Amino acid sequence: MRNLDRSTTEDELKTLFQEYGAVQYCDLVLDKATGGSKGFAFVEMPKPGEAKAAMKNLNNMTVASNKIRVKKAENKME
Repeated sequence: MRNLDRSTTEDELKTLFQEYGAVQYCDLVLDKATGGSKGFAFVEMPKPGEAKAAMKNLNNMTVASNKIRVKKAENKME
């Protein structure tokens, strides 16, 4: 997920996604130098149907004044 407000926490993200099912993990990406959020995160949900429902319902939702973008992560081939 992208375009997160820098004040959004992992716990807030987990709560959003748990409305649609079980969350296996949530990883808010932090800047190594400052420790602050970089504005994006990865959430894994073990059940594909629940994950699809979360993506559909949360994409373009406004969270902490930012319209977030939620989509399936893509594997990058090197």
